[in-house]
Amino acid sequence: MSATEMVAQLSDGMTLGIGGWGPRRKPMALVREILRSDLKGLTIVAYGGADVGMLCAAGKVKKLVFAFVSLDAIPLEPWFRKAREAGQIEVLEVDEGMFQWGLKAAAFGLPFLPTRVGLGTDLAELGGLKTVQSPYADGEVLIAMPALKLDAALLHVNRSDWRGNVQLFGADVYYDEWFAKAATKTFVSCEELVDRMEDHYPEHAQANIFERCFVTGVVEIAGGAHPSSMPPLYGPDMKAFKAYADAAREPGNWAEVSDRFVGASEADYLAGIGGKEAVMQTPLAIY
Repeated sequence: MSATEMVAQLSDGMTLGIGGWGPRRKPMALVREILRSDLKGLTIVAYGGADVGMLCAAGKVKKLVFAFVSLDAIPLEPWFRKAREAGQIEVLEVDEGMFQWGLKAAAFGLPFLPTRVGLGTDLAELGGLKTVQSPYADGEVLIAMPALKLDAALLHVNRSDWRGNVQLFGADVYYDEWFAKAATKTFVSCEELVDRMEDHYPEHAQANIFERCFVTGVVEIAGGAHPSSMPPLYGPDMKAFKAYADAAREPGNWAEVSDRFVGASEADYLAGIGGKEAVMQTPLAIY
């Protein structure tokens, strides 16, 4: 599929999960395609980074379900901060562990999963979350984390074949599989597309983190995570992130800067940052 064909399968009001983690492994090319579309009224579910900030700035987001929205070295994503402080979006803020539990509940086909995470905090009350009591002798009271069921998930991976067999590398690939399994449809962009993975990279079979039955469509977009990182190919583009954050300062009008950070097309966007070669030369981060 093409990115345009993927976005054409989305509709107003959908709940979209966006994989990756802050400024790492974000499907930014697919997010940019949404930004070029007329989609609106979305519920976004993410360990957020610039994906969330841009969608909020563009007025695409009705509700955000998140554990954080950060660019790491820039701790609080600036465009998200503007939207939240202005009361422009509904929010459900949960702990990172609660978020994972919500994805897993959806993946397992359960309405909720019980957890101790969040007990003793205001997260449950502020989020309207309920508690359940263990039916066993212990009688423990736990938070019932509701399933985060997704209409669609967007992921960016290192490699895929046309059947949806993916390979994903890096130090923190913990959650993308749960986005895929929690979603009705999963759209994957990749750095490299091959015909049959077993004929090309059989030695990396362990990097296939979820089954191809969860994948609806794939598209090859080299550099598609920029400005977020895609190890081991390229790191986060901190120069681009700083320019993006600076643009959020008052008056911080997204309409005046969106062409710079989105582009009329993905080719236009890449040309504006020096092409795929410039992306691949971005040094890896050391955490």
